[in-house]
Amino acid sequence: MKGFLFLSIFMLNGLFNSFSQELSCNVIVNADQIKNSNKQVFTSLQTALNEFVNNRRWSDFQYDTNEKIECTFIIVVNEYKDNKFKTSLQVQARRPIFNSAYYTSLFNFKDENLNFEYLEMTPLEFTEGTFGSNLTAVIAYYCYLIIGFDGDSFEKMGGTSSFSKAESIVNSAQSQSEKGWKAFEDNRNRYALINHLLDDNLKKFREFFYEYHRLGLDEMYNDVSKGSAKIAVAIQVLRDVNRLRPSSVVLTSFLETKTDELVNIFSNASEKEKTAVNELLMDINPSQSTRYESIIKK
Repeated sequence: MKGFLFLSIFMLNGLFNSFSQELSCNVIVNADQIKNSNKQVFTSLQTALNEFVNNRRWSDFQYDTNEKIECTFIIVVNEYKDNKFKTSLQVQARRPIFNSAYYTSLFNFKDENLNFEYLEMTPLEFTEGTFGSNLTAVIAYYCYLIIGFDGDSFEKMGGTSSFSKAESIVNSAQSQSEKGWKAFEDNRNRYALINHLLDDNLKKFREFFYEYHRLGLDEMYNDVSKGSAKIAVAIQVLRDVNRLRPSSVVLTSFLETKTDELVNIFSNASEKEKTAVNELLMDINPSQSTRYESIIKK
């Protein structure tokens, strides 16, 4: 991705026939709740998932080793019996801010319904356009989302191709009995998330996502005030998004991910910016009013 550098990077890498995976992912399988069971199966699963995510190329984009997207998948096993798992999944991804040691969270989302079968030492396989196992389908879905969010943060609508691949998985899962894939089942499930991301009515959110990261955070290296001012103007779009789709999962997920960062950004802004941003965030997400009030108190 990485904006206009993409084509030149692609051509240069092509000359050397060099291809690098997109993700630098740490997959953790936490089975602390499971007692009196062979723990080796959980270790085997963790190893297999790390290889599945990190050794596969998920897109046609070219990444240098230092450009890989850092992410974490935490699978908490709640029940395990006869090779059947009932788990929850926490997905986190981040990217560095230009010319700084600071990393910003791109995505932080909890999926409560990751249920699957896994037989120790069985290869994990996934083929685009088909639904194999629920485990690999869910993991692939979130890999595409992570790459999509990273793409959107560097280029307007830069993640569309990856989001479309995630949508394809959702479409292929409609005939499955597993939870998390269907419309109206839950307003925060996988279907709702990708549906909102690709909704033309919410296109403004994705454009804002780019402006927030590329024109706001990345510009703070050169001029902190200019970067925060850009975010203060761009963030007004979130009110429009909320009116179009009240409590949209993409909006609530963004605010949950970015609350601390927003407080830090605007705590040192002008009084005018502090007041405007505080009022807007309080209007959109009153449940976090105490946190947002700290913007104007600092």
